[in-house]
Formats: sequence, structure tokens, C-alpha cells
Amino acid sequence: MSGTAGTAPAAPRQGAAIADPVLRADGLDAGYLPGINILNNCSLEAGKGELVGIIGPNGAGKSTLLKSLFGLVNIRKGSVTLNGRDVTALKTNQLVREGVGFVPQTNNVFPSLSIEENLQMGLFLRPKQFAERIEEMWELFPMLADRRRQLAGSLSGGERQSVAMARALMMQPSVLLLDEPSAGLSPVRQDETFIRTRQINQTGVTIIMVEQNARRCLQICDRAYVLDQGTNAYEGPGRELANDPRVIELYLGTLAADVEGKARAAAQDAD
Repeated sequence: MSGTAGTAPAAPRQGAAIADPVLRADGLDAGYLPGINILNNCSLEAGKGELVGIIGPNGAGKSTLLKSLFGLVNIRKGSVTLNGRDVTALKTNQLVREGVGFVPQTNNVFPSLSIEENLQMGLFLRPKQFAERIEEMWELFPMLADRRRQLAGSLSGGERQSVAMARALMMQPSVLLLDEPSAGLSPVRQDETFIRTRQINQTGVTIIMVEQNARRCLQICDRAYVLDQGTNAYEGPGRELANDPRVIELYLGTLAADVEGKARAAAQDAD
């Protein structure tokens, strides 16, 4: 896969190793088609309670990395461990049982079901805990509680994102994977989504977030990875990367232009 303006990534800038990471991906090669890798020797670590961002140009492999962590993409080389246990070969339903939640970018709600029914689907593996968990979700997402009987298909993009997050949280995951949660949202809804993400993280949930709004992502995350051409280009504390001249030159300018264009289009749609 190509990088920004055809520029090959520089040698990875390594961050400090995480002691006892909750989730670790080590040297992943992965892809969708036989013989074609999207990820090439890609690695990532997330510590307990961390908010970890993943940014990079279009086609860099960001979403593929997230899907590989959730068992949706074939891992051909490397390993994924969760709390020290190898989970590389586990299927998605097994990963959910082990404490991993995933919120996809699109098609992330059941449109013909109500908000409450969507959340119920998130706890189908532990139905006896529904009454307790649903009350906790209403506290975290009060705007959903007031409209619990409304069909999810009638909601706005930002509201659907909230439903998808709440459903993923019903199983009390220790790790939550978010795939571009602000994509397609107006600037106001983007801010709300980032605030909500940080609030969820502050409850103790480790979050790994792929995000198109690179600058905003780097502002709120503890650490971040910059991917290019399916491999690690840079990694380190979010705010350090946001002020790194090399990262700014190669990535943030182009990504910011893309985000601004999409945000303007979303705002026009909202009008």
C-alpha cells in the first residue's frame, strides 16, 4: 500500500516499552487476499487504562490493524496477546468473551431494532446481567436513555456512534477498539465523540482508536502510532508526536486537509 505522496516511512521512532501490556501485537503480517499483505511487521502495545491512537494516511493499514486485533483479518505472521495470553487464533466471539470490544466505522447498529434492543444484542452472551448493565449505559449515555424505544435506523450518525459504543461496552470489555469514531460527523459531533471516548477511557477501559482527525486524536491520547505502508513509522506520546516536525511535515498537514474537507461536507449534510 502506498504512503503519503509516495514517501516511504522513515525508520520507526520507538517509544518506551509498556510493562505488562493489556494487549500486544508483535510483528504482524496480515491481509485480505492470499499473498498480499496490508500489514508488514506491524506492532502495537496498550497498557491498562491507556488511550492509544493510530493515525496515518489513507491505505496505511490502520483499520486492517484494528480488525486483525479482533480476529476479522487473517494474521499470517506475528502474534496478538491479551493479558499475556496468546489470542492470535481466537475468533471474534471468543475475543468478546475474553474482554475485547469492537466498534466498526460503518454498519455499526441494527437499524430495525430500538436503541434498547441494540444494547441487548451487545449482551447476548450474558443475558442475566442485562438489567444491571443497561442502567450503567443509561448513566453514561443519558441521551440514549430518553429515546430507548426509538429505532436505531432513525438516528443521526453521531447518535448511532453512541449506540454502537454503548453496545460494545455492555460486555464490560477491558479493551475497546474504535474504528474512526468521528468519521462523517460534523465538527460539533466530532468533539462530542472525542469527549465521550475520553470519559469511557477514564472508567478504566483501555481504548485503541483508529482516527482520521489526527490532530485531535494526538491531543487526547496517551500514546499514538503513525502507520505508513502497513508498518510502524513513528510512535510515542500523543502530544509529542503532534509537535514533531517530521510527523507534521509528512502526515498532519495532509490528514488535516482531508478531515476539514469531510467535516465541511458533514456539516452541509446536517444543515
